[in-house]
Amino acid sequence: MSRGHDKSFAGQRILVTGATGFLGGAVAHALCSNGAQVVAHGRSAAAATKLSDAGLSVALAPLEDRNAIHRVVADARPDAIVHCAAKSAPFGRRRDFMAANVTGTAHVLEAAAQANVERFVHISSPSIYCQGEALEDVCEDAPLPTPSINHYAETKRLGEDLVAEAHRRGLGTVTLRPRAIYGPGDNALFPRLLAALEDGKLPVIGSGENRIDLTYIDDAVQGVQRALVSGPRSLGRAYNLTSGEPVRLWPLIDDLCRRLELTPPSRRVGRRTARAAAFILESWHRVAKRPGEPRLTRYSVDSLSLDATLDISAAKRDLGYAPTVSVEEGVAQFVESLAVR
Repeated sequence: MSRGHDKSFAGQRILVTGATGFLGGAVAHALCSNGAQVVAHGRSAAAATKLSDAGLSVALAPLEDRNAIHRVVADARPDAIVHCAAKSAPFGRRRDFMAANVTGTAHVLEAAAQANVERFVHISSPSIYCQGEALEDVCEDAPLPTPSINHYAETKRLGEDLVAEAHRRGLGTVTLRPRAIYGPGDNALFPRLLAALEDGKLPVIGSGENRIDLTYIDDAVQGVQRALVSGPRSLGRAYNLTSGEPVRLWPLIDDLCRRLELTPPSRRVGRRTARAAAFILESWHRVAKRPGEPRLTRYSVDSLSLDATLDISAAKRDLGYAPTVSVEEGVAQFVESLAVR
């Protein structure tokens, strides 16, 4: 695993929020392996047990509980914080996203400032760019749509605003926007896709020619580690992270099906038809107050039918970020991980 500028984290105390999640857990393990004294924060007791068994110090606390978060930070006495914790979903109640992604982020930032934390790495999302149109080589300073595409994107944007304000008040912050993180341990992106494929309910939406960016988990972790040790130029700025290798989504899905001996999608649905169906499903979910999320959302339709590629030149320049895992290799490693579960 690459470290930022080959610097060791030995002796550093680092708090990782959301360490019971996919990215947070990978970051916590990597930093621990590289010599850091890691405190892994989360809210899942089951996942926390696994972290503890691996030798990590664990602190359980809901982001919404200001006093609890302040205690976690005070007890950890961190030199740096990596804030991975968030509510991430394409659908849900706005108040739940606000509580985790805005109020929770405010609590962690406030505690970080009081603890004189030297570096605060905030994990945001490129979903803030989404506006129901193709995204091609989007830079970090691209105009952001109003309103946001969904509550998740809205609250991640508001969370970034809080981080920017904290930087203006003296906190050393770096914001990262990793695109579609996947790999062994992924519990969201590819598993959702596989569930739809196994049910035979996933049609090819749109032309089938759309190009997307992905980020392999090791590269996302590399980006975090480089942000922890990056120079002054990076402070107060946001950076896109991807594998730097745009691929066509539907051939990728066909390849995944081939590797897993699944039937690839053949039925086709126009993008407008799919978006209209998603709107109806979303509306019914809200009116009926159904739990979970609808089978199809407008955000999901856009993700499956539109180009979505990002420019990562700023991360390469300022952080020394250098993705190392190709999409072909990353998919192969993900499939291999399924076989050993």
